[in-house]
Amino acid sequence: MVFMKRHARKFAMLGVCACLLGAAVSVEGTAAAAALAENSQTEAAKPAEAWYWLSSDDKYSKFFDPSSVVAVKNAKKENGDKVPTETEIKGWIKTSYSYGGAKETIESYGIGAVLKPEQLAYSLAQVTVNPQNRTLQYLKEDFYNAQGEVVWSTTEGRVKEINSQQFDEAYYNALVDEIFRVGEMKRAAAEDRWIDLWKEENEDGQVTSVTADTTTMRMKGSNLLVWEWSETRDKSGKVLEIKFMKKAVNLNQGTERVVKGDYWSGVTGWKDMDDEYEGAYRAISPNEPASKGLTRLRAFAKGYSTWVNRYSLK
Repeated sequence: MVFMKRHARKFAMLGVCACLLGAAVSVEGTAAAAALAENSQTEAAKPAEAWYWLSSDDKYSKFFDPSSVVAVKNAKKENGDKVPTETEIKGWIKTSYSYGGAKETIESYGIGAVLKPEQLAYSLAQVTVNPQNRTLQYLKEDFYNAQGEVVWSTTEGRVKEINSQQFDEAYYNALVDEIFRVGEMKRAAAEDRWIDLWKEENEDGQVTSVTADTTTMRMKGSNLLVWEWSETRDKSGKVLEIKFMKKAVNLNQGTERVVKGDYWSGVTGWKDMDDEYEGAYRAISPNEPASKGLTRLRAFAKGYSTWVNRYSLK
């Protein structure tokens, strides 16, 4: 199955709760766990109208609690103004499951031995997001049956970078907008979210087209960080290969490097993308198709300077 750039997702497994493994915890860790448990009980007791609906499909419905979203620390810009730090926005989210969604979730977490799809109705989770680096981490997640009883819990999930392939994108957008209100949700739903960078057809009629996800664009120094989707099709329109890449493009120098990426073909399926430059910057030649993409990115960064510099501490 080929992921589509606008709707695909990768549902990542999280770590198992320490209490389930019988691991020892410190006094400080016990206190933190107790606070999380208390907050979880508070969220679980809230009425349905306290949860703001984000999206639904045949497997999942997604919600968040606006009243729970806080920036727990402040940072200072160079001019002395305080802004919420990019690393400490916290909030509670809710996911409701159909049978298919529950089945998929249980398989993703690898907990089929302890939980069946008919036992899973919804989950509540406290997450922390970092808007400058576009990351989200689950601090605690409780899974409930239809009777409102906790049937499984997990804590300390891995830090995930948010892009179009992540299941958690809607939650990230909602929490960040609740603090900064610059339009993450609006941009993610916009028809022009993806902009064309370049297209080329070879002698065999194969067409390679590259687009860039504007929701992921942000400046760090002279580098524009962006996720790009490259797709090659044969002359009949069949997809031959896909490259989904995070790039750092130095707009001043006209160079770029692949930070990380995924590759798909009908032969290999999805795998980590091999970069022939091994993460090093390469010069973009004026004679190659990518030079059109560079021109497009420069124009976007100039025309939408406020957007690409959002959340910057400088």
